[in-house]
Amino acid sequence: ADAPIITLIGSIRDKARLDEVFETYHPSVVFHAAAHKHVPLMEISPAEAVKNNVFGTKNLLTSAAEHGVERFVQLSTDKAVNPTNVMGCTKRLCEMLIQTFSRGTTMTCVAVRFGNVLGSHGSVIPLFEEQIKRGGPVTITHPDIVRYFMTITEAAQLVLQAGGLAKGGSIYVLDMGEPVKIMDLANRLIRFYGYEPGVNMQVKITGLRPGEKLYEELLMDAERDKMGKTAHNKIFIAPPMQIDLEKFYTNLQKLKDSAKHNDDEVVDVLQEMVPTYHPNRRVRADHTVVAATGNTALFSKEEVARKLQESEHKEG
Repeated sequence: ADAPIITLIGSIRDKARLDEVFETYHPSVVFHAAAHKHVPLMEISPAEAVKNNVFGTKNLLTSAAEHGVERFVQLSTDKAVNPTNVMGCTKRLCEMLIQTFSRGTTMTCVAVRFGNVLGSHGSVIPLFEEQIKRGGPVTITHPDIVRYFMTITEAAQLVLQAGGLAKGGSIYVLDMGEPVKIMDLANRLIRFYGYEPGVNMQVKITGLRPGEKLYEELLMDAERDKMGKTAHNKIFIAPPMQIDLEKFYTNLQKLKDSAKHNDDEVVDVLQEMVPTYHPNRRVRADHTVVAATGNTALFSKEEVARKLQESEHKEG
């Protein structure tokens, strides 16, 4: 509670700002959690996901290495495993960057891979609670969808523990327990608030969102039988993947060039760099993004037209 905290504003896409912060404070450890993580929005803005998640991470790694940081901990995600969306693919590239920097610098670089954190920004439980308090419906994208969950406290403690283990180039995988069926979670929460699902609180199935899959995995097939143990019984080590450095950095430049334009070329290069990435090539023009004062919503073209008509009707 008495730890001094200094809060600064900046962007990981701004290398000069990063250098300024490192030169001022000389941190010895970096926990890197900055990323665009909204899956459907990254599907329609893949270039932004690449510029922020991939090249922002590269900026941060470079600046940290140049300023004598001893230990760098990258927060990854289960969506990086066999990704079906742009966000997960960019996070897999971050894991690869961690391994290349660990080989090429004196900085100890690790990644920590885990699933969803209950109560974090964008988490499903606050969304369900808000929908229940409004009288419903509670919306679920698919009746069979499952996810791994842990609490904020568990996630923070395990990330710190993994950072303390810090064997360079390692990808630490947190034991998330058994996956939870989102339908069961919704029904339990509805009953917790004194309602009965389908009786006095509707549950509505909305369909999988762009880039979303029914279940997430914490391990790739190549990692599954080769997991290493650590001193902590809830933290495991995924085996390092072989990366051709020359090819990787050539493709990174190709990715950087492709990200100058927000189109399918970005997705093509991502797929080339991460062979386990299987994109859902839904036409991105089917959606319209509406943003104001920092709040962003995703609507279909039909929804936008309907909302505009409602607005015109209300205004007279």
